[in-house]
Amino acid sequence: MRVLGVDPGLTRCGLGVVDGGQGRSVSCVAVDVVRSPSGAELATRLVTIADAVDEWLDTYRPDAVAIERVFSQHNVRTVMGTAQSGGVVALSASRRNLPVVFHTPSEVKAAVSGSGSADKAQVAAMVTRLLKLENAPRPADAADALALAICHLWRAPMRERLAKAERQAAELANTHKARVAAARQAQQQAQRNQGRRKT
Repeated sequence: MRVLGVDPGLTRCGLGVVDGGQGRSVSCVAVDVVRSPSGAELATRLVTIADAVDEWLDTYRPDAVAIERVFSQHNVRTVMGTAQSGGVVALSASRRNLPVVFHTPSEVKAAVSGSGSADKAQVAAMVTRLLKLENAPRPADAADALALAICHLWRAPMRERLAKAERQAAELANTHKARVAAARQAQQQAQRNQGRRKT
């Protein structure tokens, strides 16, 4: 499975493509950061990100896209820009019918380093080690994008198993409801038939 991980941002948008092999083996396919000038119009900056993401989707053809989920921070402008760039990425992927999954920062940190409170340096060090890279990806947005892809690769099987279990549970519940309804209906019919015999 191949995943495009995206650490969204207007000034720097991290992109990382990771292939997942057997077990938990992972390998880096590509990593980079898309930059847009802070002085440019918002629409122009979003187009820059969208064009880069479209090119990556066409070039690397991932099976899924993992995006960091935006949480409220003190700097509202930063949060808005991050959310907008993440939305552009999700739109590009959805137009290609690719599954888009949002992971929280703590999910990503826990998946890669074992601790949901790991700092950026720890995440970068673990990404470098897991992907057997010579140097840590820089800037941090690049390492975060790879971490997102790894997180999705490792969590996707669990998500699929949970979704399958939920589907099976729903099917069993529906079957049980249908049997109960049928039994109730049969009982009511039997009571009606008995009432007719008495009359």
